[in-house]
Amino acid sequence: MTKRTRVRFAPSPTGGLHLGGVRTVLYNYLFAKSQGGDFVLRIEDTDQTRFVQGAEEYIFNCLKWAGLEPDESPLKEGPYGPYRQSERKAIYRSYAEQLIKDGFAYYAFDTTEELEKMRTDFKTESNPSPQYDHTVRMKMRNSLTLSDAEVQELLKNGTKHVIRILLTPSETVSFTDMIRGEVQFDTSVVDDKVLLKADGMPTYHLAVVVDDYLMKITHAFRGEEWLSSAPVHILLWKYLGWEKDMPQWAHLPLILGPNGKLSKRDGAKYGFPVFAMNWTDAKTGELTEGFKEKGFLPEAFINLLALLGWNDGTEQELFTKEELIQKFSMDRVHSGGAKFDYEKAKWFNHEWIKSKDAKSLMPDIKSILTNKGINITNEGFLEKVIHLVKDRCTLLSDFYEQCHFFFKAPETIDTASILPKWNESRRNFFKELISAYGKLDPWNAGSAENLLKQMAAASQIKPGDLMMPFRIMLVGGKFGPGVFEIAEILGQRETIARMEKTLALLP
Repeated sequence: MTKRTRVRFAPSPTGGLHLGGVRTVLYNYLFAKSQGGDFVLRIEDTDQTRFVQGAEEYIFNCLKWAGLEPDESPLKEGPYGPYRQSERKAIYRSYAEQLIKDGFAYYAFDTTEELEKMRTDFKTESNPSPQYDHTVRMKMRNSLTLSDAEVQELLKNGTKHVIRILLTPSETVSFTDMIRGEVQFDTSVVDDKVLLKADGMPTYHLAVVVDDYLMKITHAFRGEEWLSSAPVHILLWKYLGWEKDMPQWAHLPLILGPNGKLSKRDGAKYGFPVFAMNWTDAKTGELTEGFKEKGFLPEAFINLLALLGWNDGTEQELFTKEELIQKFSMDRVHSGGAKFDYEKAKWFNHEWIKSKDAKSLMPDIKSILTNKGINITNEGFLEKVIHLVKDRCTLLSDFYEQCHFFFKAPETIDTASILPKWNESRRNFFKELISAYGKLDPWNAGSAENLLKQMAAASQIKPGDLMMPFRIMLVGGKFGPGVFEIAEILGQRETIARMEKTLALLP
């Protein structure tokens, strides 16, 4: 019987959710859904010294905004809870003790000072950063060098200690990565990682293996920075007797910025977001802008993320979430790093804004305009405006610039751009046009345009010479969609009022 596919994303609540983290979520989510399986969110909060208030809630909010909500999580308990590692603390020690009993781990009683001394005493030119490994462990204070009686006495007295994995040197550990194929490691270059800390909390190494086993995880996808930890995890699966239940691994390539791995510093330097949503650093109070607040649609965000390291083998670039679920497969994920291009990211957003109907964009745009002091009283009017300007907007934040003048007459009018070609005949023309527009029926873009062109021909003025002053009269500057479409939406009375106001400012 085939096992039900179960994947997990296991973030630490230590800060904002980086672009690479959300892509890991996305690939987990798409794979699970394409297989009819479960996507699990597990909070890895074993390192309480790095815990940041609000970070966990932030993670949930990001995934909700992106439409990547888990099937099981601390907010949606399933059969394998609890889903916070800090609430599973009692589970881990028994497995660590079992490893000691079976000869795969040992107690280490070394103090901080003794560890520092080790790093100094064993430092050489060829080994500038000594590790606690097979070359060092027999010179340290642990259950390998102490007698059983000494060890029992130390444990009885509650002496602070950690539990470390016992690695056999010169052993080859190999596994098949779903992206990279066969990967091999030599245990001689891996140190005896701590599995259980002095406070009784597990490290990532022990916790991830125990939790993946107990939660029946079938596939483990994570960033390639965890590749160096894979031999320890694979050996733990073996030492605990769970080898046949070990998940299939995939280590996802890095997302690259202009100078290597995409970093927060890149975002600050080049002015693009690297976090899903705004994140304020608890220590410094520094705000890092996110994709949501920058004005990205969640559909565009997951679309651009999916293609940072994957394609379906065609030229297609725009995918709905449903299409991604249908087409996603791990064998199309690249092993090389994918370069993040902010201009391309904006292109995705522009295409998604264009493809959406005005009604679905309305809640976001209404919120943006309200925050800028524009009170929306007529949603039907707003819908017409959105429909007219949406093709001109790359980010949601562009909507204010593109449509504020529909709701408030411009406070400043760029008469300086009209003046170089302004003369008596132009002034007379617009006075007559105002009078004619007052009688025009029906009032729409087509009738307003036809009337202006007829009168321009009669006055022997090129219609093109009249467009810029007419536009500035209506919106205050040289911007906006088609001027006659603007006039239609503003309505007859408002169009005339704005023309009269500007005419009064011109000599």
